[in-house]
Amino acid sequence: MKEVVIINGTGGSGKDTFVSYVGALVNVYNFDSVGKVKELARIVGWDGIRKTEKDRKFLSDLKKLTTLYNDMSFEEIKKGIECFQKSFTKDIMFIHIREPEEIAKVIDFYPEAKTLLIKRANYNNITSNVSDANVDNYNYDYIIYNETLVQLRNEAEKFIYDLQYNCQRKRNK
Repeated sequence: MKEVVIINGTGGSGKDTFVSYVGALVNVYNFDSVGKVKELARIVGWDGIRKTEKDRKFLSDLKKLTTLYNDMSFEEIKKGIECFQKSFTKDIMFIHIREPEEIAKVIDFYPEAKTLLIKRANYNNITSNVSDANVDNYNYDYIIYNETLVQLRNEAEKFIYDLQYNCQRKRNK
């Protein structure tokens, strides 16, 4: 099984926890689409730890600038997919992308990719920046609701099963 999955969800929804649960079952390549943006942000003073509303807006704005300038994040994603496809040890590549237009760009480049939204029960979406505010504005292949850690772990197992057997449980298309 070699699958590329674009994962999204507002901050605190459980994306990293979900990926770690999947990683306990299969070999995962976890790719942050704003990794290079974060490197730039550290150069100008972001500590790399905090994610206050101000920090989130700064990262979102910086990503938008680098996208307009040279499409930096998308170019890094393409390199990441290429490395993943050549890997003999990784089964699933998770690409974390917030912006619907960026998700669509990756799907155009790599149509076999699946899209996944993690939604957390009783958790407010972050709306202080355009990247976080628009996570729901895409027609995802899968939507997983994070209500408890046990339930999220079970959803990770079901998700792997669905990918392996092409049974798309929550397909929106």
